[in-house]
Amino acid sequence: MTVNRELFDEVMVPNYAPSAVIPVRGEGSHVWDQADNEYIDFAGGIAVNCLGHCHPALVNALKVQSEKLWHVANVMANEPAIRLAKKLVDATFADKVYFANSGAEANEAALKLARRFALDNYGEHKSQIIAFNQGFHGRTFFTVTVGGQAAYSDGFGPKPGNIDHCNYNDLAAFEALISDNTCAVMLEPLQGEGGIISPTVEFIQGVRALCDKHNALLIFDEVQTGVGRTGHLYAYQGLAVTPDILTTAKALGGGFPIGAMLTTTDIAKHLKVGTHGSTYGGNPLACAVAEAAFDTVNTPEVLNGVKEKEALFRQLFTQINDKYHVFKEMRGEGLLLGAVVAEQYQGKARDFMLASIDNGLMALVAGVNVVRFAPSLVIPEADIREGMARFEKAVAQVVNAQ
Repeated sequence: MTVNRELFDEVMVPNYAPSAVIPVRGEGSHVWDQADNEYIDFAGGIAVNCLGHCHPALVNALKVQSEKLWHVANVMANEPAIRLAKKLVDATFADKVYFANSGAEANEAALKLARRFALDNYGEHKSQIIAFNQGFHGRTFFTVTVGGQAAYSDGFGPKPGNIDHCNYNDLAAFEALISDNTCAVMLEPLQGEGGIISPTVEFIQGVRALCDKHNALLIFDEVQTGVGRTGHLYAYQGLAVTPDILTTAKALGGGFPIGAMLTTTDIAKHLKVGTHGSTYGGNPLACAVAEAAFDTVNTPEVLNGVKEKEALFRQLFTQINDKYHVFKEMRGEGLLLGAVVAEQYQGKARDFMLASIDNGLMALVAGVNVVRFAPSLVIPEADIREGMARFEKAVAQVVNAQ
């Protein structure tokens, strides 16, 4: 069988439009395609491959667990899931963990829990959920409606109700929206898909205070920011604000699908037996790999290294932009970074991403005006320098095509 991009179009539902490049193997921050072309990976599978490709600790964990136990479902407990939950609890504010397969499912669980908590404690009137424009929380119908991007949620019929949005970092608009009828507020502690937008101190602390005032639960979607991405194990730990519920996925498994919802005992008790579940949630294979990823990332060497690598990215980015003047700024924190295009390149972030592929670099976009980098947290300095050299060639290619 010849496997190529044409076969993809023949057999796959057309909701994706992948590039012509089909990766076949990876090692560290390097990826090779079917023609054995080599790429530096600054995309990380959209902030998933936190330890790069085929990291020995993850490969070993998968091999060992694959010869023990693959699946039992939640009619029984399993050791990898219990160990991973204990480590998550010990390292965060949380007391309890719920495992799922993805970030969307972790967010779905968080939203259902918040609604049930409010119903049990306050009554049916307390059901409003507030989220933020340009937010992204997944593609289930509940989470895509909570995410503040109508382009993703329109066109599928009536949406889940009592969900409202306001602008991120607009504390006055948020204060006008929240009330004693609000059951939960969901936000990213650094907006990813929305353009790599960091919260102001006033905003994030103000949201926490208003949630407390109105007895609303604060949910942090850390699907993209979690597991070391910002240089903290979880981004909330660098914000002096603690959520009531936190969701994590993407980097949690280092490439193996897994998600989790973390919360306190008092809140968790409202998901009684039978109220929610997942066949694959807490799968032994997934949890064994995630435990290895977590153990590797949750060290001072890796977390401090993220900040050091961020500084190098910013330094090299500035050198490129001083020469070509095509970006306004680099936003973000740690190794979740966004290069914002200048006025004359508005709407053309994708051009830089495609030119990067032409020059042997995998990058991302965050909306139409931001080129996004989310590389391995342990990417070597030499690969950062080589990758940014390739990015400079991509920038020159776009400039020369103008």
